[in-house]
Amino acid sequence: MAAASASNEALPRATELGDFSSATSRLPLLVALGLAVGAVAALVAVALLGLIGLFTNLFYYDRFSVAFVSPAGNSLGLLAIGVPILGGLVVGLLARFGSERIRGHGIPEAIEAILIHKSRIEPKVTVLKPVATAISIGSGGPFGAEGPIIMTGGAFGSVVGQFLRVTTVERKTLLVAGAAAGMAATFNSPLAAVLISVELLLFEWKPRSLVPVGAAVATATLLRWQLLGSGPLFPIPTTLTPVAATLASAVALGAAAGFASIALTRAVYASEDAFRRLPIHWMWWPALGGLAIGIGGLLEPRALGVGYNSIDDLLLARLAVEVVLGLVLVKGAIWAISLGSGTSGGVLAPLLLIGASLGALLAGLLPGGSVGLFAVVGMGAMIGGTMRAPFTGVVFSLELTHDVNAVFPLLVAALTADAITVLVLRRSILTEKVARRGVHVAREYSVDPLERIPVRDVVRTAVRPAPAELSVEEALRLTGPAGREEFGLALIDDGGRPAGFVARADLARFVQAGGSGATPVRTVAAPLAIAVFPDEPMRVAADRLGRRDGAALPVVDPGEPTHVIGFVTREAPLEARVLWNRLEEERERFLAWPAWFHPRPGGGAPPPPSDAGTG
Repeated sequence: MAAASASNEALPRATELGDFSSATSRLPLLVALGLAVGAVAALVAVALLGLIGLFTNLFYYDRFSVAFVSPAGNSLGLLAIGVPILGGLVVGLLARFGSERIRGHGIPEAIEAILIHKSRIEPKVTVLKPVATAISIGSGGPFGAEGPIIMTGGAFGSVVGQFLRVTTVERKTLLVAGAAAGMAATFNSPLAAVLISVELLLFEWKPRSLVPVGAAVATATLLRWQLLGSGPLFPIPTTLTPVAATLASAVALGAAAGFASIALTRAVYASEDAFRRLPIHWMWWPALGGLAIGIGGLLEPRALGVGYNSIDDLLLARLAVEVVLGLVLVKGAIWAISLGSGTSGGVLAPLLLIGASLGALLAGLLPGGSVGLFAVVGMGAMIGGTMRAPFTGVVFSLELTHDVNAVFPLLVAALTADAITVLVLRRSILTEKVARRGVHVAREYSVDPLERIPVRDVVRTAVRPAPAELSVEEALRLTGPAGREEFGLALIDDGGRPAGFVARADLARFVQAGGSGATPVRTVAAPLAIAVFPDEPMRVAADRLGRRDGAALPVVDPGEPTHVIGFVTREAPLEARVLWNRLEEERERFLAWPAWFHPRPGGGAPPPPSDAGTG
């Protein structure tokens, strides 16, 4: 026991604890893996864009080319209705006989893999998802490539993690690294890719995951520059510096985007519910969704495909108001119907187009800005409201256009849209899909309350010194009946040195397990080497309690580590939680208003403060 007591000097102090508890020696390994995953994800993203171009050219122009073109210029006439039907049929067959995981937006499936399946994704998804997406978008589907590339890159990162001996958390980091790298390579948006990882996928803000994801994104972006160029996806002239009227308009546009986000979310899941009621197998649903796409394409051909050309036209104010109105109505309708059918496609690009359309439509009514500025602001606000990722919306719109002057109104609009959807909808368009499968997704990040409450706030100080040579039976009598406040013994050996700590509950459990009451109590006691200090956070105490699986831990004096001043029990983390809830919920006022401020009983203005006695 003396050796155990001596080792107590090596206990970590609260002053020695770092800001981040998760950074370990495995971080360099994860960074190296992130670099490799990012490189492959970038190549997959470039290949996916080429595949989309290939199928678009094959379906609509009867030519073999990987050039990225819009389906809007096709000359198929009424035959164009059959193209998305055929594409939907192929996607349904791939999902039915390949893997059902290729259905959907991409991001919800990645979230589900993280929360339910320990970040494990089937290897075949890395092939089937990009192929299904390329067919879906290439046949006119009004989707973006980012959701599927997030799922594809994430699948590759997950597969790498499944081949290696890593923890579930480390495998999640590799999954998200691949997902973020794919998005960065697709849109040349490295910072937005990291932000979307934090806001939607990592479920934490820790160096152990943030640094490897950043390494993957940096690698993917550098490769993207070499293969596709380093310029913004939608270059526009720099808009005018915002003024006060611009910010007021940004609030109005953000509110409009918030209500539009609510309508879109409800439309997508109303469509999904309608398809679920059909008396046919889900394999056929994407073909029915393709019928809606085909009809919508006849009404407004610009609504087909990813819509990058249309977004560019909106940002440069090249489209008339009536054209924009028709585009946004058709795009929103066919996107909601086809996405509800379970086909493969992303949400980011459609939200960009709808948001830019909303901004362009309202630009004539809003003061303080141009059509281009409000189109950019509308893009960020739609992402902030629909995906509930406001910072991603701001930075994403900024990286797509390089319009720095838009950042302030973007922030105002995105936060406004986010606030409205949070107040009206319980879940976003992404988390609703996961929740419908019985998994609750928590999107609020905060420091663990156990990190904020120190041990001294919940320590129990009723500890009695006792000889270490006592028997278990004698120690039980000394601690008294169960339920008394005083139930901890600080054991002292013959030389007056500390010999450990024992709680009454541990003694009782020892006897109930068949232990002899004549056993020396020191054999049951906990060594002081696993004690805690009063200035350490309760998280440290809870971790040590869990590892020891005991009823209580001793709390020792920081100035004299062999002196037991109290103990923390298994109930202490709950007590800390109760204390934290009280701090969050109890409203207090410490300063009183001046007497002259209070309203007079008879009404009217309060009298002015008196000058009597001054001067």
